[in-house]
Amino acid sequence: MTALTLSTAGAATLRADVIVVGVAKGAGGPVVAPGAEAVDQAFDGKLAAVLETLGASGAEGEVTKLPAPSGLKAPVVLAVGLGPAPGKEEAYASEALRRAAGSASRALSGTKKAVFALPVEDAEDVEAVAEGALLGAYAFTVYLGGEKSAKKNGGNGNGPKLPLGEVALLGAKPRDKAHKAAADRAIALTDEVNRARDLINTPPNDLTPEAFAAVAAAAGKEHGVKVQVLDEKALAKGGFGGILGVGQGSVNPPRLVKLAYTHPEAEKTLALVGKGITYDSGGISLKPPGHNETMKCDMSGAAAVFAAVITAARLGLRVNVTGWLALAENMPSGSATRPGDVLRMYSGKTVEVLNTDAEGRLVLADALTRASEENPDAIVDVATLTGAMILALGNRTFGIMSNDDAFRTSLHEIAEEVGEASWPMPLPADLRKGMDSPTADIANMGERMGGGLVAGLFLKEFVGEGITWAHLDIAGPAFHEGAPFGYTPKGGTGSAIRTLVRLAERTAAGDLG
Repeated sequence: MTALTLSTAGAATLRADVIVVGVAKGAGGPVVAPGAEAVDQAFDGKLAAVLETLGASGAEGEVTKLPAPSGLKAPVVLAVGLGPAPGKEEAYASEALRRAAGSASRALSGTKKAVFALPVEDAEDVEAVAEGALLGAYAFTVYLGGEKSAKKNGGNGNGPKLPLGEVALLGAKPRDKAHKAAADRAIALTDEVNRARDLINTPPNDLTPEAFAAVAAAAGKEHGVKVQVLDEKALAKGGFGGILGVGQGSVNPPRLVKLAYTHPEAEKTLALVGKGITYDSGGISLKPPGHNETMKCDMSGAAAVFAAVITAARLGLRVNVTGWLALAENMPSGSATRPGDVLRMYSGKTVEVLNTDAEGRLVLADALTRASEENPDAIVDVATLTGAMILALGNRTFGIMSNDDAFRTSLHEIAEEVGEASWPMPLPADLRKGMDSPTADIANMGERMGGGLVAGLFLKEFVGEGITWAHLDIAGPAFHEGAPFGYTPKGGTGSAIRTLVRLAERTAAGDLG
């Protein structure tokens, strides 16, 4: 885990392996960003010219390393691009700082200590740089066989490197309450985002529903969150036909986990519901080759909900937050649910299963009904639900559907505020008819076109009457298969966690949207 310290020391006086400075893209070439004055002075005021000679432009995410001159205690300077330079009366956007810090941290994998001298004017900047640095420093090394193996792999390019050891954030005042609070928030949030990333990246033979439930129980005990785990016997007794139907083909039985964080002064309650398919083969409707390999990530929604609840507890937010993790492994076997089977859900409704690979909506339906029984002020579910949403929005943007337009708009604004790309999506009533079934109350499939919206309409059927609800389909951004960028690693990303935490903060402040 990367350590974070705040410092008001001068950039030239701190001992470290690397000093990180920001460089922006100006009209006439690269421009040295605020915070790097001492470093620029060590280059006789010619840092921008040196960087331009080396081919740097200040473009977002661009990283340039160069030897430090005399006068600096760090032997290396790393210049990271911030993108277009703001106007004279403007400040750098939080997301620009977050991404630059993330790019720098990724480039410094395995380094013991780095000093970050990026633009920091207020607590918001402190938080953005700290978040980016700590998220960018993430590395999944559990299966590398120990530190020696990790160093070896990191050195020869055959695998992940060790994370950056320590970040010293200059311009952030350790005795300033606002700066300290911003740093503490960033540490708590990124700890949990990175824990969620670990869960998503864990191979499915190790992260079964039972194992995930055990992780949740241990975290709940550590942070004062009440955890209740329903095993397969309790699920059968309770009539959770959706979760049981999805999980009955696996030797690893399903679980429904409830995490409850409460605050004595809370006036509102949020319920968060996460899809937790720890591995999705598609079941009897088996996925084709090329679509199975990353299906350990199909529990990313449950990971996001788990992380958001624990973060709310760590921050002591004045709001009640309940998380529901619908955990199952979707496998084909002689006991698996078949296309054509009818399941009786926890709500009492019956569902004709036309495609066993449309399983996420089945486990979510049971959890949504159960969450509705507690009559929260709002419910948000999170799921890697449909490939159709990836076709619609690409790999970096999640879709937002809701039974309340104002709530959908609020969630979109919150996501953009914290740097998570999202887009409001409709729930067209005419698509509901495609899920009519001759043998059950509803089918789990409808029209192929607009499949992401059809899935949202299915979930809507299981939300309690009068309860504000939203659905986040994170199928695109939950698992990143391309090259890392900014603070986004290859593999599990922790998508939607920051949105959920900011929603909880706004709710605590009396603005549920």
